Amino acid sequence: MIDFQTSPDRYRHWKLAFDGAVATLTMDVDPTSTLAPGYELKMNSYDLGVDIELYDAIQRLRFEHPEVRAVVMASANPKIFCAGANIRMLGVSSHGHKVNFCKFTNETRNSIEDATANSQQKYLCAVNGTAAGGGYELALATDYIMMVDDGNTAVSLPEVPLLAVLPGTGGLTRVVDKRKVRRDLADIFCSIEEGVKGKRAVEWRLVDEVIPSSSFKDAVARRAAAMAATSDRPGGKGVVLSHPARAISDEAVSYPHIGITFDRDNRCAHITIKGPAAAAPADAAGIHAQGIDFYPLALARELDDAILHLRANETTLASWVIRTQGDNDLVAGYDALLQKCQGDWLAREILLYWKRTLKRLDTTSRTLYALIEPGSCFAGFVADILFAVDRSYMLDGQFEGNATPAAKIRLSALNFDGLPMGNGISRLATRFLGEPDSVIRAKDAVGRDLDAATCAEMGLVTATPDDIDWEDEIRLTIEERASFSPDSLTGMEANLRFAGPETMETKIFGRLTAWQNWIFQRPNAVGENGALKLYGTGKRAAYNQERV
Repeated sequence: MIDFQTSPDRYRHWKLAFDGAVATLTMDVDPTSTLAPGYELKMNSYDLGVDIELYDAIQRLRFEHPEVRAVVMASANPKIFCAGANIRMLGVSSHGHKVNFCKFTNETRNSIEDATANSQQKYLCAVNGTAAGGGYELALATDYIMMVDDGNTAVSLPEVPLLAVLPGTGGLTRVVDKRKVRRDLADIFCSIEEGVKGKRAVEWRLVDEVIPSSSFKDAVARRAAAMAATSDRPGGKGVVLSHPARAISDEAVSYPHIGITFDRDNRCAHITIKGPAAAAPADAAGIHAQGIDFYPLALARELDDAILHLRANETTLASWVIRTQGDNDLVAGYDALLQKCQGDWLAREILLYWKRTLKRLDTTSRTLYALIEPGSCFAGFVADILFAVDRSYMLDGQFEGNATPAAKIRLSALNFDGLPMGNGISRLATRFLGEPDSVIRAKDAVGRDLDAATCAEMGLVTATPDDIDWEDEIRLTIEERASFSPDSLTGMEANLRFAGPETMETKIFGRLTAWQNWIFQRPNAVGENGALKLYGTGKRAAYNQERV
């Protein structure tokens, strides 16, 4: 089992140090501490285990250290910043593992950019040795890149000429979209193994500064201090992120606020989200007092872990069916508190975490259904799940013999402004693309309890079967989905979910992921005479020269 829970006392590959408002996150990969056998992590290369630690460190910097305003990413190896994803690891990994690995590393790098843009925790990369492939992609995720000017240190994206694959974590997209490298120069850069160094790297906008070795450390410190001075992070006491309680068996996964059961015959996971048991505190002081037990934070952490666990360890499940159980009023109380306290750093971080968790749901290659039944609590920030799924079914009325009142959905302002998708707009705006009046109508309904008939008429749900048809319709829907090709479903769902504007993020998860998924199966890359298989053997790859 791949476990995404870790903590600094268990890190094998990263070191955290603190100096007032500036933290340093140093990559120091242990070659022998691999996630799986069959390779060594030489030259500060990485596998999924290295990135699991990096993701944990980024989360802890945001929540545990409100005093940290700038983060310097550096390497403990004086000659190699990072050699990128370990080639031997890619060579021995299954296709599915390679694709999931790329997806997680992309999400982790996006979280660095999110911290810079929205948490005012600025990231600076100190390239104190060669940054190749994924190593340079890691640098690209930061806000500012400084590189040693020693005649040897270079940045490169050598995957195309060397390995017959693409840079897997957004390098191509970030070079032209984020750093605005001219297209012809980017073409040269991505076609050479040796990369670019010195003043040319600055002229081509591949890095921001090159500094002589003798003054590099001081220059980085000055730049980090200047970046920290622009941040609004307040300092004070953070929230320690202890691991969410979790129990895993062959048939179920349980957390305090989430229960998951498996219907393996129909290749389906049933996910039930439990609403809060008590009312929200009165103000931001109450959020800080509750810490990791504050319901929205606890739920975000559990759902994040659940998504990652199911993605990596339950790969044959075709569908995830999401329900909620609880009180709309209680959920709405937490929603209102988060909106009221958005000026508080912790409330801001919690909302940003929920936003990132929903984005992880958006990019998950599983069919997503939501069932809105009596006793559900799809309200406010929790209701956004309804607009992340592929289809939603809402029971019209009550179940026979059950006195639980009919289900209601309650929208809030956060469903329109505060939880954007990767395309930069809300899930409701994406749902109603080309129907601006539908968005306005939904916004006019904020705060009201909407029954099945109203939700159907407004287009907020897919279908509203009654009690007579409910069980059969849901069963047939799940069974039908389980009969389709998983490959075609992955492609179909990813294409349909991201309507609307294209952004750097949608390009990375749509265009890049689709192409890399295909290239990772091509003989030119992974065949017996493919570049990825022969890397390091001294033999040249034999390519099928047919353009497809």
